[in-house]
Amino acid sequence: MDDVVLEMKDIIKEFSGTRVLDNVSFRLRRGTVHALMGENGAGKSTLMKILNGIYSKTAGSILINGKEADIRSSKAAKRLGIAMIHQELSDFPDLSVSANMFMANEYLSFGLIDERQMNKHCREMFGRLGVDLDPKSKIRDLSVAETQMVEIAKAISVNADIIIMDEPTSAITEAEVKKLFSVIRDLRGEGRAIIYISHKIDEIFQISDEITVLRDGQFAGTNLAANFTHEKLVSMMVGRPLDHQFYKTNHEIGAVLLEVKNLKREGKFRDVSFQVRRGEILGVAGLMGAGRTEVVETIFGLAKKSGGEVFMEGHRVNIRSPKDAIRHGLAFVSEDRKLVGLNLKGAIRDNITLANLRNYCLGRVVIQGRRECEVVDSYIGKLRIKTENRNKLVENLSGGNQQKVILARWMSCRPKVLILDEPTRGIDVGAKAEIHRLMDDFAAEGNCIIMVSSELPEILGMSDRIVVMHEGGITAVIGREHATQENIMAAASGF
Repeated sequence: MDDVVLEMKDIIKEFSGTRVLDNVSFRLRRGTVHALMGENGAGKSTLMKILNGIYSKTAGSILINGKEADIRSSKAAKRLGIAMIHQELSDFPDLSVSANMFMANEYLSFGLIDERQMNKHCREMFGRLGVDLDPKSKIRDLSVAETQMVEIAKAISVNADIIIMDEPTSAITEAEVKKLFSVIRDLRGEGRAIIYISHKIDEIFQISDEITVLRDGQFAGTNLAANFTHEKLVSMMVGRPLDHQFYKTNHEIGAVLLEVKNLKREGKFRDVSFQVRRGEILGVAGLMGAGRTEVVETIFGLAKKSGGEVFMEGHRVNIRSPKDAIRHGLAFVSEDRKLVGLNLKGAIRDNITLANLRNYCLGRVVIQGRRECEVVDSYIGKLRIKTENRNKLVENLSGGNQQKVILARWMSCRPKVLILDEPTRGIDVGAKAEIHRLMDDFAAEGNCIIMVSSELPEILGMSDRIVVMHEGGITAVIGREHATQENIMAAASGF
């Protein structure tokens, strides 16, 4: 047992009398990558937050290198050689990248913070990850994907023996994933132990040595990765087999609903032109920094265009704000649901009706509560949002159910065009399947979807056509029947 670096035995965690972890045990070996799997709400992040000192356990024991450890803070975890990449980004937006990287671990010179040394070390870490970022940039000015790479670099830089990676690839593209996997293999070769949490099952089989599954706060099983199949792993996670990895049916593709002509945004993208038809799901693929998010944000009026035109059903429309976009039948689900998508302190009811309150008002002043509740309850049922009632706070929902709340908000506005930026980021396979079903149903009703995704299997599985971007321009438009990972990646790389 000399190779066991961590043991968590019979861990129990309760919040206000509700047991979220029930006698969970977990063992980690030195020089291995151990995947921790389960649906949203299974207890994975809670277990890891206990290990990292963010939460205190209700009962159970933790052993580091065979010795019992009392981990009551992140600082105590760090002293024991534990580092964590969090699923929810926890940076200080108005500070620089290097200040975030070395927070509470700053380089000092004569008692003062040595920014020059911090910036130098920062560049070294980014070079290892193959990331081109300025250490002096403010976190606020970075994309979600770039911020995620800062989190990854931060955890790796502390030379921890145990590194917890909670959804490290949820916001980065295939190319960045390959670089990260190369670093993980190097760390494994150095004898570090990696706990890897991800909902991307293909990644799990690529990188992990062992897999442990949690379900509903309980231990469901553990084994060598080589002894699992895709079907066995999914069944163990959800307690049932999933019939479809991607829910996509054949339905009629109709007339052009939305058209973009020569759209430009200075310094972000140029001459972007495409059409989306009724019944169609248009995938948008590309590497980090290609301009995908910037294009859809501009179409929705979140940023000002510097040129080009947008047409709805053949008529030119002037969209200067999200209010204009909503009026013309557009809806937008952003990639960062917690930062810009949801009111986390608000109830499900309030979040669903937020974009369309006028429809529930009497004389535009008094909200008709009964009508609002009827609509909210209908979408809770239709989208299978797991909740005790409509008044539950959104912050207490799992990631998949939070995403469904955003979808319910926009679907209640009855849009014609639904723009989805990373629609299944950080959610489990069961919730993914349900969201894909909702997307397919929405398109089948004669509407259309623009879907930005960094997951090539999702792009290939759900798209009727695929627009590929590279460095701010479109390099290819590929039909479903001709699309492969190889030709998408070639176009995304500018070849």
